[in-house]
Amino acid sequence: MKTSFLQGAIALGALALIPATTAALADGEASSYKALDEFMDVFQKVRTDYVEKVDDEKLIKGAIDGMLASLDPHSSFLDARDFQNLRTQTEGSYGGLGLSVTQEDGAVKVIAPTQDTPAWRAGIKAGDYITHIDGQLIYGGTLDEAVDKMRGAPGTSLKLTLVRPGRDKPIDLTLTREIIQLKPVKWEVKRDIGVITIVSFSANTGADVRQAIRSIDKSLGHKPTGYVLDLRSNPGGLLDEAVTVSDTFLERGEIVSQRGRQKGDVERYYAKPGDDAKGLPVIVLVDAGSASASEIVAGALQDQHRALVMGERSFGKGSVQTMLPLSNTTALKLTTARYYTPSGRSVQEGGIQPDIRVPQLSDPDYKNRPKFRESDLRRHLINEIKTDDAALEEDVKDDPRFALSAEELKKQGIEDFQMDYALKTIARLAKAPSAVVAQAAARKPGAK
Repeated sequence: MKTSFLQGAIALGALALIPATTAALADGEASSYKALDEFMDVFQKVRTDYVEKVDDEKLIKGAIDGMLASLDPHSSFLDARDFQNLRTQTEGSYGGLGLSVTQEDGAVKVIAPTQDTPAWRAGIKAGDYITHIDGQLIYGGTLDEAVDKMRGAPGTSLKLTLVRPGRDKPIDLTLTREIIQLKPVKWEVKRDIGVITIVSFSANTGADVRQAIRSIDKSLGHKPTGYVLDLRSNPGGLLDEAVTVSDTFLERGEIVSQRGRQKGDVERYYAKPGDDAKGLPVIVLVDAGSASASEIVAGALQDQHRALVMGERSFGKGSVQTMLPLSNTTALKLTTARYYTPSGRSVQEGGIQPDIRVPQLSDPDYKNRPKFRESDLRRHLINEIKTDDAALEEDVKDDPRFALSAEELKKQGIEDFQMDYALKTIARLAKAPSAVVAQAAARKPGAK
């Protein structure tokens, strides 16, 4: 009797849950419809009562942009114009200055200048604010308007006024626009060492890196002493290309995993057999402008003990954006997953900590200029494991290796201290390969 009573009670309880769940869903839908009714009320009031006539499409796009901006800094709606800009960034060329910018509280903020462009040669830094273009205040305008003003016919000039945190006075610059050829990979040989610079992770970046290795070998007539992979000020790009670049230097093992909203929504990427660098020493250079795909490569090579990561802590963008087509000319760029390095680290907020922290002493402002990273963006995704990154970057005492000033380095012919330090380290590693292997095997991911 007791057993049958309990079974009946359980059955009744289960049945009782069905209308309750249905009622909860109904309440949720009712709440959503109420909010949509409220939106339509506001929409109609603006259309009829605003001081000037407003275009309906402008209002709707503003509402969509606001909805996505409330999620995170990287989700956005792409109209036909944004689509074209995205294609330009990944495939084409344009007349301009070579700047990646974002908007923060109405101000245009520099993410990073592209190497060998007018902005880079003028000394514009990540974290600078652009306040005026040709003497006109741009604060409060749209990011598209600011970008349009900076782009233009090659050979034409414009004036920029910058505010740099750490400096008391604004910086006025006159720059001449150039054709910005979006070549993602550059290579050269320095001191018998192959230097491969990746500007962005766009189409064919992985294939270009493999070709760069072959070109370095051909120019030397033999294998180099090692390789420096320069990912500084690289804002990222395509996930597949980051995987291919990592695979170029790896013989085996996991490269990256991405994890979506559901617990079982995990996708892993692995290296295929064949290390194009043939096991030679590799140093990866990163800084505060190294983001997203750059961090995937740095994290993979660091966790797999294939390379030393050198420089400064990276940007800390550990999220994946997926392009979801809405029509032939529009799409939704939506954050759909987080990515993790082979050891299970999320770089969201914290970034990649270099194995050897090397400040850019060639930059006279490096001590006073605040670093601009993912954690500074409003509504950024929170890392599940929070660390005190400010404490990690604090210089407790002066390091005698890094005591020279920018002027003193220039007198020695050193224009890029981080690169010079990496080249010298590669030369030392090549002389003691057995010791390097032992150290790499013992090193923990992210160790200093």
